[in-house]
Formats: sequence, C-alpha cells, structure tokens
Amino acid sequence: MFEAIVFYAFATILVGAGLAVITARNPVHAAMFLVLAFFTASAIWLLLRAEFLAITLLLVYVGAVMVLFLFVVMMLDINIERMREGFWKNLPLAIFVGGIMMAEMVLTLAGRVYGVAPAPVPRGADYSNTKELGRLLYTDYVYAFEIAAVILLVAIIAAIALTLRERKDKRTQDPAEQVKVRRADRVRLVSMPVEKDQ
Repeated sequence: MFEAIVFYAFATILVGAGLAVITARNPVHAAMFLVLAFFTASAIWLLLRAEFLAITLLLVYVGAVMVLFLFVVMMLDINIERMREGFWKNLPLAIFVGGIMMAEMVLTLAGRVYGVAPAPVPRGADYSNTKELGRLLYTDYVYAFEIAAVILLVAIIAAIALTLRERKDKRTQDPAEQVKVRRADRVRLVSMPVEKDQ
C-alpha cells in the first residue's frame, strides 16, 4: 500500500513537471522542470527495483545532457515570440499525435485489468538487472540501439553547427586572415629624438 502511494506521488510530480516543461515561457525554467522530471523518473525506476537504470538516468541525463541543454539554451539567442508563431497552426496535429500516445498508454495499462499482463521475469539469487539490460540491448534491440546512437550523433553535430553560425551583430575572427598577417602590416617603428631632462 505504501509503495503504491509513493508511486502515485512520484507519478503526479512527473506528469506535472512534464506539463511545466512544455508550458514554461522561459527556456531555462523549462530545462529545470526537465531536471525535476528526470529525478522523479529515477525515483520510479528505484521503486521498480531497477537501480542501475535509476542511477544511469541521474548520471547521464541530469549530470551531462541537462548541462548540455542549459549551455545550448544560454548560448543560442532564442527568439521565443518567433518560436510561438506556428503554435495554433500545429495544434491539431499535436493533439492527434498526443491522443494516439494516450490511447496506447491506456491500452497498455488496461491489459493488466483484462489479464494480458507480461510474463513475470524469473528472479533468482544470481539475477542482475544490469546483466539482463545489457543482454537485451545487444541482442534483441541492437538495431534500435545503433539507430539511437546515430540520431544522438546527428544531434551533437546539429548543436555544434547552431553554435558556430555567424551573426550580423557580432564580430568574428577569421583564423586564415590572422595567419596571413605580417609584422609590417601591424607594427610600425617610428624613430623619435631622445628628450633630455633639463
């Protein structure tokens, strides 16, 4: 009973944080709500006795990915008003996709009510969820794992390309021009008469 209460408490916080991520006007506040969502998701993983996934979620997402998100958000000069221009135009598609996702979740949870629950995983004394996760990732889901790695690589390259773009209002340096500079172009020696103290 207590475990169910804790689960629903964390699930409520997680859903609230997820809604705050997409409704926050400030991108930094949205990133901080995403950190809260990751923390509560990690707590739910701990309730499911998947300690490795919980710690990995904290270390990888909160420790690394969110720091990267915050740097990108602060380095890019995001025009929030321009981003919100197509909100009402894309709202019907977003509602449709959200409805499909909600229907899938309801069907998944309703399966337990009608007795279509997944088979329980045998857990002996030598069972390790880390070993089981590695076995599944590199056998049954190896192609999905590789595709996710390629998508992350493309995202990293896109983030670098966005931060390296030239802006009209900022002065940039051209390393090729700097290398071609000669001393005579920059320094001029002037001969001046020496002044003697009276």
